[in-house]
Amino acid sequence: MSETATSQLTAKDFATDQEVRWCPGCGDYSILAQVQKVMPTLGLPRENIVIISGIGCSSRFPYYMNTYGMHSIHGRATAIASGLKAARPDLSVWIVTGDGDSLSIGGNHTIHLLRRNFDVNILLFNNQIYGLTKGQYSPTSEEHKITKSTPFGSIDHPFNPLALALGADATFVARTMDRDPKHMQAMLLRSNQHKGASFLEIYQNCNIFNDGAFEVYTEKASKANETIFLEKGKPLLFGTHNEKGIRLDGFTPKIVNLADGYSADDLWIHDEHDMYKAQILVRVFDDPRIEGHLPRPFGVFYQTDRPCYEEVMALQIEDAKAKKVADLDKLLKGNEVWTIN
Repeated sequence: MSETATSQLTAKDFATDQEVRWCPGCGDYSILAQVQKVMPTLGLPRENIVIISGIGCSSRFPYYMNTYGMHSIHGRATAIASGLKAARPDLSVWIVTGDGDSLSIGGNHTIHLLRRNFDVNILLFNNQIYGLTKGQYSPTSEEHKITKSTPFGSIDHPFNPLALALGADATFVARTMDRDPKHMQAMLLRSNQHKGASFLEIYQNCNIFNDGAFEVYTEKASKANETIFLEKGKPLLFGTHNEKGIRLDGFTPKIVNLADGYSADDLWIHDEHDMYKAQILVRVFDDPRIEGHLPRPFGVFYQTDRPCYEEVMALQIEDAKAKKVADLDKLLKGNEVWTIN
């Protein structure tokens, strides 16, 4: 029997009877719990929600969500989700992927989904390692990373997922982490509310092969000074008592102390619709030109409105029908035809 949007669903309604087969302590458990908590608040029947994944630890997600879903092939979740959304634009489509699945073999599919702007939600679990295949370096592993596949240290320059997304003209770019449940729930809701392709990077700890990669951003002793949470229209403040802030010196971010005579009005005010400042924000931790140690930003970096691919496609089809363009042979031949005697 079909559910209605008014059904009083709970997180338990979105859990399955499948044994969750991740390593004890994996950050995926937290992400699964937050997604299951958020889903009932969307007001959607479960049969209108689809979870599509590729290959990797994170890609077991569809087994644990009591919705429709598909555990697809390596790097191709984005392509399969695009086809589904084109055929069934009424569905709420979620793509669960990892840094290897989406940025290595699936990198090409990821950037093209973002530029096309299908109305889907991408959850990229970034643990900076290959977990399922037992600890090889990934496209987001830091330089000099020693792994099973790089015993002398990786010489690859890593991808910055959010910078890549902005370069592909993504219309919604955000970051959260597995050990901040409330923030993750807020970012999941923002992703769902966005009309277009939302790209949410989730820092996820792999306690077996890359334990502690994001510890400074999650531990109480360091979190206040190592993270900055972006809020629309609010100044960029951080520190134990919000005693520090970031201001722009031209196009270069600088850390200042409010005790030195600066006020909130002197600081960088976050604007989610400013593409140029978003480009700076996603680079503050990997730009060698920036002096000093800046905190890692979390939250919504950028969002904008742009027509969704499936909507434009539907309009194009309707326009063709209205013009009675039904001669397939003529369409295939096009306007340039040669007659050979």
